[in-house]
Amino acid sequence: MTDKLTETERAEQLAPLLAAGWTEAEDRDAISKTFEFKNFVEAFGFMTRAALWAEKLNHHPEWFNVYKTVEVTLSTHDAGGLSALDIKMASKMDELA
Repeated sequence: MTDKLTETERAEQLAPLLAAGWTEAEDRDAISKTFEFKNFVEAFGFMTRAALWAEKLNHHPEWFNVYKTVEVTLSTHDAGGLSALDIKMASKMDELA
């Protein structure tokens, strides 16, 4: 099982993600970001690349896609909130986008 981030880890590790456009969810311990692409093919390509990384990390995003927009929410369900896996997945998704 993965542990939830401590307050210190949270402050240090979330700062760069928040600066890159991720936001903290108001209703639960999660982070979200909306990615916009030129078209559906680019959005779907991003989702495909992210899915491969999600499998490698064994950490799968909640996401929603319409045309060129992909909305992502990350939280570690078995930890009851944000964990290092969410930080890794968010950082990787930023790289892939």
